[in-house]
Amino acid sequence: MSFIQDVLTSFVAIIPVTLAQSLILAFVVLGIMIPFRMLNFPDLTSEGAFPLGGCVCGVLLAAGASPLTAIAVAVAAGFVAGCCTAFIHLRFRIHTLLAGILMMTMLYSINLRIMGKSNLSVFGSPTVFDWVPFARPGFPVSKIVVAGLLALLVFLALYMFFRTEKGTAVRAVGANPDMAEAQGINVWAATIGGVGLASAFSASSGALMVQSQGFADVNMGLGILINGLAALMIGEAVVGKQTVWRQLLAPFAGAIIYYQLVSFCLAAGMPPPDLKLATGLFVLAMLALPSLKRSRGSAPAREAIRE
Repeated sequence: MSFIQDVLTSFVAIIPVTLAQSLILAFVVLGIMIPFRMLNFPDLTSEGAFPLGGCVCGVLLAAGASPLTAIAVAVAAGFVAGCCTAFIHLRFRIHTLLAGILMMTMLYSINLRIMGKSNLSVFGSPTVFDWVPFARPGFPVSKIVVAGLLALLVFLALYMFFRTEKGTAVRAVGANPDMAEAQGINVWAATIGGVGLASAFSASSGALMVQSQGFADVNMGLGILINGLAALMIGEAVVGKQTVWRQLLAPFAGAIIYYQLVSFCLAAGMPPPDLKLATGLFVLAMLALPSLKRSRGSAPAREAIRE
């Protein structure tokens, strides 16, 4: 009984920290969802765009730039990276996954070139989290407020966009590119713009994370893709994906739930090296579940045919 109480006490104590972190990383999950669900474009660029945004933000903060400028340039860099991935796929007919792997690999060297070293400390630099008037700078409350407001604004903006004619065109390209092209939709523009937007969100998450933790590292995106997929699977299982607002809400809800589960596992004593294995098995189970349900549902039908 005392063990359970200790676990719950430790878990409750770190909820504000993990909530702030999950709201920041929710933008990566959003960057994974848009190509994956909206465009039917499985993409791995997020794992390279996340550290790209962090490295660009860290260098600009170290040079004395304002936090907003650093985030804006990081978002622009992520957008360009995503556009390059989509262009490689469309122009050279390279599979989306391979195009993402190529871009992710190249971004590692680009990030090293940007920073000039593998990591960079920006402790003491001003951040957007310092602007909350009623919270102490650097504490979880200020990060929750800023990241929460940004998440709300992004959710509303994307919801309004995907209900417009251009947003519907992007979704149509993901549903059936041949039919969309026959209807006069520019498939190239929709695909490049959509994948670029997704990578821009991943880069913005990296920029916010650097301002939150106070340093940038070229390896900060290692494993972020599998974590984002796990969060997306959880969000879709809880919220659903039948409508636009559910698809947009799933990344934010999933990120919050997933990182709370991770913190609970750590509070319960799970060794940190085992988290990657547990996350991979969870994503595998979530992806295999629909197939298992179909197999179980088709079994009675096969038996009836045999009879």
